[in-house]
Amino acid sequence: MHRLAAAGRQVAIARDTGARVCRVWLRTSWFAAVEAMATATLTLGPDAGAFHDRGRARSSTGRPWPALEDYQQALTIYQQAGDRGNEAVTLGSIGAVYDRLGDRQRALDHYRRALPIQREVGDRAGEAATLNNTGHVHARLGDRQRALDYYRRALPIQREVGDRAGEAATLNNIGGVYAGLGDRRALDYYRRALPIAREVGDRACEAATLNNIGGMYARLGDRQRSLDYYRRALPIAREVGDRAGEAVTLNNTGHVYAGLGDWQRALDYYRRALPIRREVGDRAGEAATLNNTGRVYAGLGDWQRALDYYRRALPIRREVGDRAGEAVTRSNIAMVHRAGGDLDRAIQELEQVVDLERQIDHPRLEADTAVLEQLRRQRAEDQEPEPPAGP
Repeated sequence: MHRLAAAGRQVAIARDTGARVCRVWLRTSWFAAVEAMATATLTLGPDAGAFHDRGRARSSTGRPWPALEDYQQALTIYQQAGDRGNEAVTLGSIGAVYDRLGDRQRALDHYRRALPIQREVGDRAGEAATLNNTGHVHARLGDRQRALDYYRRALPIQREVGDRAGEAATLNNIGGVYAGLGDRRALDYYRRALPIAREVGDRACEAATLNNIGGMYARLGDRQRSLDYYRRALPIAREVGDRAGEAVTLNNTGHVYAGLGDWQRALDYYRRALPIRREVGDRAGEAATLNNTGRVYAGLGDWQRALDYYRRALPIRREVGDRAGEAVTRSNIAMVHRAGGDLDRAIQELEQVVDLERQIDHPRLEADTAVLEQLRRQRAEDQEPEPPAGP
């Protein structure tokens, strides 16, 4: 019907049919089909719904900049029409793209603009989605408690309105906070999310949840089970065209092999992940993969190359406001300086690590403070003058 309407330039029919079909296809991750249909609709003239649908398809397949262009076109049309509800939806979509790009403050700005509009128009499902997304940004900024607060405000609203896909996303995100704390409760949340993702046919969410479960098993030291979940996640991410998810899974698989001491295989996975992360504009992910590559070279004893990768990761982590990630990379740099006998530079880096971890109440704060004090004592001992020689 859509093809016939477009060919016959029946604008109203084409737009209505396209919107209905794209809504279904987006739920089942048929992103290429959505992009093709929305593009066909747009040959009949500007249409906010088609721009937004195409933006979602492009964002989901790792093309953030074209997605932003589509969303901005949609936003302008909705604002001109006084369509407050869809204006808020589009603001949220733009925020999500900026979050993936690592521009946390711009993401938060768009979510803060969307939330009061959603409350004004009574869009409870949209309100919950924005609360969830805001929590996700705070989690990536290392503010876990604030992230949990937003997730816990979103979850009952999603259940109230029957938003099963949103519920799965929020359960995943809560799991992610607990995973960052090394808390096994993460697995409980992931296992509650997985059947919901399958129930609603959200293949991208299913792949992400499998990847998250794999990540938690890696943290718990069960590396073989972790690899099994990553191997199940990777083909689904590729099937639905989720390039960002594919890169995450490749990076995480490399991390497991690094933990097993299989340095060459770890490097292979990181080298496959890095260009995809650059392709999709995932700056935070790019920094993580650079940092992980540095750790492999450190494991191989190639300190100079390790330092090179850490120094490439550090400015990106500072750029995107990832204080937890910055602390990790600075800690790694400190260990390189320590291995080279440069205690002054190691201490300088660890002082910044401890300061960052104190800002975000990081679980490694106590351990890293102890390492810092140990290095200070070692430096003091090394600087003590030798007693004068006897007669």
